[in-house]
Amino acid sequence: MKNIIQNLKKATLAIAIILFTTAAFAEKQELKKIETVVFNVEMDCQGCAKKIEKSMPFEKGVKNLQIDFENQKVTLTYKTKATTKEALKKAIEKLHFKVTEVKL
Repeated sequence: MKNIIQNLKKATLAIAIILFTTAAFAEKQELKKIETVVFNVEMDCQGCAKKIEKSMPFEKGVKNLQIDFENQKVTLTYKTKATTKEALKKAIEKLHFKVTEVKL
């Protein structure tokens, strides 16, 4: 009987360790989750593009920025844990640009 109880304790401990490490791994993966959003941004000149280029990399969570002046598009890659599409849109709007999200 003692042997069975000891085995049950060991099995319970092993299951707890597995569950804990799985949860920690999943949380770590969530921290690394990265998404990309594309916005149509009304830019009048190259100076407008430079204004965005100077400001947006300093927004929290932004990993990459691409500006296509000819097609009036701004592509941002960002960490989902640090920011949202809406926050990035507002950041560009604060620079006095009209912004709409491009649905992919």
